[in-house]
Amino acid sequence: MQTNPHPKDEEIVDYWSKAGTPIGKARLNFRVKSKRAAWAMVLGFSLGLKRVIDIIASACALLALSPVYAATALLIKIEDRGPIFFKQERVGYRGTRFYMWKFRSMVTNADKIKDQLLEQNEHGADTVTFKMKHDPRITRIGRFIRKYSVDELPQFWNVFLGEMSIVGPRPCVPREVVMYTVEDRARLLAKPGLTCFWQVAGRADIDFAGQVRLDVEYIRSESVWLDIKLLFKTVPAVLLGKGAY
Repeated sequence: MQTNPHPKDEEIVDYWSKAGTPIGKARLNFRVKSKRAAWAMVLGFSLGLKRVIDIIASACALLALSPVYAATALLIKIEDRGPIFFKQERVGYRGTRFYMWKFRSMVTNADKIKDQLLEQNEHGADTVTFKMKHDPRITRIGRFIRKYSVDELPQFWNVFLGEMSIVGPRPCVPREVVMYTVEDRARLLAKPGLTCFWQVAGRADIDFAGQVRLDVEYIRSESVWLDIKLLFKTVPAVLLGKGAY
């Protein structure tokens, strides 16, 4: 004797049977398109709101922190008379290239010296990220501004231009993208930001794989409320200087 299918199974069979009729197909098509349109509206509103917040916040930061910018620039010039700013090509949203700005915290020939220090990389000699707790290339002023993330403040200009966001995965260098797996490439599906999960969870103490994993995790759960939560966590992380070197 054949048993009756589960009630939910009957509902599914009945649903798809009706969808097979012309009227059913039209109703199903309308339902799918309506949901897509609603999702697009929600996503568009969320992205639009985030951009408005980025513009207002970055403009206010650039104005309010202008004395800090001036003092930092003066101290850098007094120490070694080299350039005040350092720019580096980064990969942003959907693979777009842009120049990310920082206050220079290293000696002017830092890249040449780096080749001699690769074996001392605390993230491993064969990884793309290079970190040393006592990096000899960092200047005295540079050590201070890196510890408290003052060197990152010029990136508010990147945010104002729309190249970055206040909150988002940290912008990667081109050589990192080459090493991405298919899953890692999800890191490029959001605009890069000033702060992110790993910036408040350990910063330079987290290796490359951990940074990518946390950035992908952020993108999968991205929301305005999560951004606000991360911003509140960023303040003590910066003041304590944990994992910054």
